[in-house]
Amino acid sequence: MRSIFLAGLVAAAFASGAEAAEDAHVRALAAGYKAAFLCSGVFNAGRPEAEIAADDLEGIYPTYQQLVRTLPATVDREGKMVSVAFDPKLPPRIAAWRPYLGCAQLPIGASPEGVAKLPRLDLTTPGPKRPNWPDGDEKATGKTPKGLAPVVAKAFSDYGGKTTAVVVVKDGRIVAEQYRPGYDLHTPQRTWSAAKSLTATVVGRAAHLGKVKVDAPANIPEWRAPGDPRAAITLAQLMHMGSGLWTHGPGNRTDEVYLGGGAVTEWATRMPLEVAPDSRFNYANNDTLLAARAVRASLGDGAEALAFPFTELLWRIGMTHTTPETDWQGNYVLSSQVWTTARDLARLGLLYLNDGVWNGERLLPEGWSKFVATPAPAQPERNAGYGAFFWLYGPAQGLPEGTYAMNGNRGQYVFIVPSKKVVIVRRGFDSAQARFDEARFAKDVLAALD
Repeated sequence: MRSIFLAGLVAAAFASGAEAAEDAHVRALAAGYKAAFLCSGVFNAGRPEAEIAADDLEGIYPTYQQLVRTLPATVDREGKMVSVAFDPKLPPRIAAWRPYLGCAQLPIGASPEGVAKLPRLDLTTPGPKRPNWPDGDEKATGKTPKGLAPVVAKAFSDYGGKTTAVVVVKDGRIVAEQYRPGYDLHTPQRTWSAAKSLTATVVGRAAHLGKVKVDAPANIPEWRAPGDPRAAITLAQLMHMGSGLWTHGPGNRTDEVYLGGGAVTEWATRMPLEVAPDSRFNYANNDTLLAARAVRASLGDGAEALAFPFTELLWRIGMTHTTPETDWQGNYVLSSQVWTTARDLARLGLLYLNDGVWNGERLLPEGWSKFVATPAPAQPERNAGYGAFFWLYGPAQGLPEGTYAMNGNRGQYVFIVPSKKVVIVRRGFDSAQARFDEARFAKDVLAALD
């Protein structure tokens, strides 16, 4: 294996002395950002490093942008790991890939030897139950309505942002599908917060199997000390973004977990109550991480819990190109760090159109689709409403009543329109300065389907 300590390169990176004026922890987080996205982009998606640099590593948080551009990275293709040097007196930040579980970051200061201790899964991906769509990819497409193709083509030019994929499903069949050059039906991208809706589905599957109760207190072992008021917070309150927990700064920034190699169980579980549960909407990654933590604890924290998303959900609905990533202690980072394809997201949308039934088998509790699409007790001050890890749309956005969606940073959208039996998937690499107009696009797609 190539040495990850490239002495000359590291020395050159720090020779200017500019690092003395920078925050050391910010450098570590920026290095973690670069290591994580390079690792996942190369080993989950098989994309060229230059393309990852142009897409995943540009248009990011300004705090990290320049550092991410300049910190030296080493991609070890044989060892399936990426290291990014950030401090000459500390080991580089390391992200390492594992089958099924994708890339996990080692904590700041950890040596490469820690890679051998990362959790792993001993599974075999099953073949599709049926080769045809939606279990497989054969016979997936139906006739494209005359006016739909031009609307889909304009998603790559006229609605803002930087589109990579669009899939439109009507009555269970794909009626439009288009990709940016270099992408196809098997190219995964990071879901960002669209993963929160996958978390809702994992919770739903566990609830259907009797492993958790949504209206009961969430099973968070770190809250079991006698007298801890957080022990009363329910899974439903977490899913409504109504936990009442305090967050340091914006609730959707969990940099210590996403970029710093921190464990979910060390960071998400630490937040104290700030207001009464269900009295305030606060969009927080921690609420999602805690919901996933509750499922893992209820399953026993062992191999069964690690395999659960695959064996009980993803592979049952043909989502075999989806990689949910973990922290270095085996906690799924299901608020954001999932890599999947546009078709796999369309499959997830179909599961909801069918109220949790797949090939005649009920996977989610009856009425689960209604539960996630019902307005939470406290609502955001935004143009869209919120249910249970799903965003809510309707006439106010020019869309049919009852429309709900999985939304993620940088332009990840999955619209579910029950009244039209339609799922609309759009993937992209948007920036804060160039956002995709998701509601207008969905409205235009639906108009073309009528």
